[in-house]
Amino acid sequence: MKFLLMFVLAPVVAFAGIPEKKKVPIEHVYIPSGFDDNDTVEIVVTGFLPNLCHKSPKASVRMTGRDIEINVTSLYYHESNPFCPEMVVPFIETVTLGLLRDGTYNVSVNGNSEFASSSILEIGRASSSAVDEYNYAYVDYVEKNEDSNIVKLKGYHVSDCFVLDSIDYRSNGVDTYSILPKLRQVRELCPMKLTPFSYEFRVPRELNAPKVLLHVRTLNGKSHNTIFNQPE
Repeated sequence: MKFLLMFVLAPVVAFAGIPEKKKVPIEHVYIPSGFDDNDTVEIVVTGFLPNLCHKSPKASVRMTGRDIEINVTSLYYHESNPFCPEMVVPFIETVTLGLLRDGTYNVSVNGNSEFASSSILEIGRASSSAVDEYNYAYVDYVEKNEDSNIVKLKGYHVSDCFVLDSIDYRSNGVDTYSILPKLRQVRELCPMKLTPFSYEFRVPRELNAPKVLLHVRTLNGKSHNTIFNQPE
């Protein structure tokens, strides 16, 4: 009898252990402003995994002319898997689109599904051929306080010959602040010397959205992205 039960359950266990790709629920698509045709363009997608049968959310990109199709999927294990407790897991996914020509793009996320979302992306024309007009501080963490609109940008400088010049920002007018921690070089000689920093930034109260994206530009065209709950 025991052998028969194992024989019956074996296909179920095997099926439960083989994952498949499934589109995941999308909550919001954030489109930072200020990108031009010499920037590494990024957008940010937030959503959630319905339960722990879903693992490792990942975005894939397909571009056809001015149409950008993004699919955010997870590895899905069947509910019969014994390691699938009911727990909603939020995620934030930075999607790198690379260099784009100036103009308007149509962005579709998880199209042809109940989680479909569409947006417009505007890319400007750069004023110079430089990859970046400024050196930005390497920010790898944003410290937030639920009761304050002041955040701390934390990270390190790759050399002590750089100091903070200014922290500027741009708003997309809807739900995103692009934060630009610009550096100034104070000495010609720049030896490699990691220097930690912590800079305060007051998040403006310009956008009428309960949650906004803080899109912090960093070194080498990259960014650090975090969701900020605006205080009442």
